[in-house]
Amino acid sequence: MTESRAAIEKLRAELTGLGVTTAYEIGDDATLSVWIGLVVRYGDGFFHWKEGVVKRRHLGTDPVGCAIRVARRYTELQADIPLWWENLAKELRGGSAQDYP
Repeated sequence: MTESRAAIEKLRAELTGLGVTTAYEIGDDATLSVWIGLVVRYGDGFFHWKEGVVKRRHLGTDPVGCAIRVARRYTELQADIPLWWENLAKELRGGSAQDYP
């Protein structure tokens, strides 16, 4: 197991513990997609997370602290789901996707 994969798995476990259950690893062992445009990548000993043009980083040795910050932002974003996302989800997946953006 690579260092990146281990770090991302720890972060995902922490996020799940905080109620962020929609995060998924995108297949490169270093990137976790958390929400619409909210992505965390591990590299060079840091968790780098970004949302649009906003970029943050957090020490890779502290997945708990990073998870808290990312979960806080995730909660803020969920409170204001963009209309375009709701429309796209309904179109692509039907009505069952309403609660899963």
